[in-house]
Amino acid sequence: MNFFSSPSLRQILEVVQANLASAESVYLVGGAVRSLLLQQEPHDFDFAIEGNVRSFARNVADALGGAFYMLDDERDTARIVYDFPKRPRTTIDFAVLRGQDIESDLKNRDFTINAMALDLLQPDHLIDPLGGAQDLKDCILRLCSSTSLTDDPARVLRAVRLAVELRLRITQDTLNAMRQAAAHLYRVSPERQRDELFRMLDSDRPQTALRLMDSVGIFPYFLPELEPLKGLKQPQPHVLDAWEHTLAALEEMNTLLSFLAGDYTEEADNLTIGLVVTRLGRYRAELGRLFKERLNPNRSRRSLLAFSILYHDAGKPATLSTDKDGKLHFYNHEALSAQLVGRRGARLALSQVELKYLTVVVRNHMRIHSLASSETDEISRRVRYRYFRSTGEEGIDIILLSLADTLATWRTTLRQEYWLRELEVCRALFDTWWCQREAVVQPPGLLNGYDIQRRFQLKAGPLIGEMLEVVREAQAAGELTQQEEAYELLDRWLKQRVGRSEDGSLN
Repeated sequence: MNFFSSPSLRQILEVVQANLASAESVYLVGGAVRSLLLQQEPHDFDFAIEGNVRSFARNVADALGGAFYMLDDERDTARIVYDFPKRPRTTIDFAVLRGQDIESDLKNRDFTINAMALDLLQPDHLIDPLGGAQDLKDCILRLCSSTSLTDDPARVLRAVRLAVELRLRITQDTLNAMRQAAAHLYRVSPERQRDELFRMLDSDRPQTALRLMDSVGIFPYFLPELEPLKGLKQPQPHVLDAWEHTLAALEEMNTLLSFLAGDYTEEADNLTIGLVVTRLGRYRAELGRLFKERLNPNRSRRSLLAFSILYHDAGKPATLSTDKDGKLHFYNHEALSAQLVGRRGARLALSQVELKYLTVVVRNHMRIHSLASSETDEISRRVRYRYFRSTGEEGIDIILLSLADTLATWRTTLRQEYWLRELEVCRALFDTWWCQREAVVQPPGLLNGYDIQRRFQLKAGPLIGEMLEVVREAQAAGELTQQEEAYELLDRWLKQRVGRSEDGSLN
């Protein structure tokens, strides 16, 4: 088999082989070998070497023109970050060989499908001491040893991810070991927890990953605030408990994204999704571009939206109340949910930009439902302006969360008239953001703060900001277009809001 048909791997191979003099042996190991056996392009590359890791990796980085740094000095691991043409940013890791030889190194790895190697001096020979190639062919996930998970509890999360990504059957011994090792997840750094979780959320079946995590008892030790959602009853129109609803919403999100932001070309096979395509399909190119953007180079926007959905109802258990008629309520659960997702995101070492995204999306996830439930037929320009003033670009993500939320709430009982109403609200907001942004979302300034200070003889302060916002909102609503109209509006507003003393000065 030609293992080195990958263009990016051939480029790396040429550079690595040119530097072999500074290392005794170099082996391609782990997931890259697995991907090559599956005839897939590897995402990243891992090498095990006998020799000086720092020197060897730096030489390779210099030859490639990539960024070099020591990932783990204690474990003698170096990383190169390199941008190949026409593919996502790639990491290339080099680690010192652990054990007497490559076979000893492989036997101490996590799963048999990752315990394979290729010697760069003999690239046609697969080194496979534990039968990983056969397990991969049979779609089986098996531990390399009985201590694989206790040696590194992060492998519990990795097992879930691999099983879902590759559609593998986990052996019973491995499942039992996962249940025992789950309690040790506290030993895993937040960054490693985060990376495994977000790769799960970026898959096409995040709900399956979460069900598997639940089945092996991970949640009490990882994302414990989600545990109380299980079995939490909800009032109509909900047909599922809070946990099952959350999983259903994740599934619906993927369906919506496949039709509205992906490369799905077939017609929708049911009326509900067909209406989505009919009403919102015209914005597919814009949504596709948006979801190719990243708030962080290491995480997709899609995975952040999935994390938002995972936490959108996390505040419900603590806000549950029952009225005199016995009806359940979760007043302001979205505010508490936003706090919870922010705290968890911070513990997982997400960036400030990502934390803002999560809290804005979760805090505002009920707004679309409120607009769709209003008796007013048309969503006014003022309402649309206020929506995007509160949410910014994240308002687009909130729309997708809301649609997934609605589908997961009603399931097969969804009334077409309500669905059409919600889709119309979403269409109006999409149109506002992409077709009317300058007029409705970000109207050009008629006045600035100095204009207001001079006209009304005011000092700088918070009042000036309030007055500028009054003008912006009126502009967005289409109520004024000229400077003098803005001054007249502010004059009326000041008289109502502040009042004047007898000598004409502001109180």
